Amino acid sequence: MDSITQATLGAAIGVAVLARQRPLWQAALTGAVIGTLPDLDVFIDKGDVVNDMVLHRAETHAFFWQLLASFPIAYLLSLATRSSGLFKHWWLMTILVLFTHSMLDALTIYGTRLALPFSDHPFGLGSLFIIDPLYTLPLLVGLMLSAVKTNTNRLRWNHLGLILSTVYAGWAIGAQTYVTQQVMNTPEAGELTESQVLVIPSPFNTVLWRIILRHEDSYSEGFYSLLDPITRPGGSIRFTRYKQDAELEAATKDFEKANQIRYFSKGFYSLSDDGRYVSITDLRMGQEPYYVFSFRIAEHASPLNQIKPQQISTRMPFGPALNWLKQRALGEDLMPPE
Repeated sequence: MDSITQATLGAAIGVAVLARQRPLWQAALTGAVIGTLPDLDVFIDKGDVVNDMVLHRAETHAFFWQLLASFPIAYLLSLATRSSGLFKHWWLMTILVLFTHSMLDALTIYGTRLALPFSDHPFGLGSLFIIDPLYTLPLLVGLMLSAVKTNTNRLRWNHLGLILSTVYAGWAIGAQTYVTQQVMNTPEAGELTESQVLVIPSPFNTVLWRIILRHEDSYSEGFYSLLDPITRPGGSIRFTRYKQDAELEAATKDFEKANQIRYFSKGFYSLSDDGRYVSITDLRMGQEPYYVFSFRIAEHASPLNQIKPQQISTRMPFGPALNWLKQRALGEDLMPPE
C-alpha cells in the first residue's frame, strides 16, 4: 500500500497498544515511523531498474527478519522514551506494525516476499489497489477523533477505525472471490485454470474490477463492475484480445531480466518489439496500453542482444482516466480511454 496508508495503520496500532501507557501523540508517532520502515528499501540501489522493481518488498517485508529486528527496535524505543518497564508493550507494538505492514502489502498485486529466507515466493492476493481511500479514511478519522476527544472513552474511535478498515479488507477479498466466480463462468475463461485468470481492483476502489485472461498465444483484458448486474442485466463481460509474439518468446527465453519479470508477474506479462528494442511489460499494474512497469531488455542484432534494462512506463491521462473509472464503476458499458 501507499506510504500514507502504512504510516496511518502504524499510528493506529501504536495508539491501540500504547496510548494507555504513553502519551497518545508518542504512541501514534512511533507507530507511524515504524510503519514506514519496511518501505525504506526503495532507497537502496539494487543494480538496475528491473532489480529495483522485483527486489522491493523483500527482506524488509519478510516476517522472519521483521521478528529479529523487532527486539532491538523495541529496546531502543524503550530507552529513548525512558520507559524500559514497558519493553513488552513496545515490542508488541513494533511486531504488530511490521507484520501488518507486510500483510497489507500482500493484499495488493505487486508481490511481497513474506517467507524469506525460506521461500522467495512473491505473495500478492490482489484484493486491494495500492491506494484505496476507503481503507485509509477509517483509520485516519479514528486517529483524529481519538486525538481531539477528551473523554475517557476516546480510544474507542481508534479501535473503530481499525475494525472498519479490517472489515473493508475482508469485503475486498469477498468481492474479488465473487467476481472471479463470474469470470470463470464466461466462455472466454471456460478452458482456463484459475492460475491463468487474474482479477484485480481498478484504481482507488473495489467496485470495478480488471480481468486478465492468459491464453497460450495471447492475453485478454476485460472489466466487471459489481453494479453491472443491475445496470445491464444479462450483459456479458466484454474482453479484448491481444496476440503474443511466439518468436519473441523463444528469442528471450534465456534472458535474465525477462525471466525475472516472468517469475515476478506469475506469467502475466507481454513482450513487444518496436523495430529497435524488445520490451517486456508486467500486465498486472496498469491497463492497455498504459503500464507502470515496462522495460526495454534487448535491441536488434544478430542474434538479439541483451541490454541493461531501461524503464519506459506510460501513464493514462489522469482526467479522462478518472472520468471513465467513475462511469464504468457505476455500470456504464464504456470502452477504456486509449
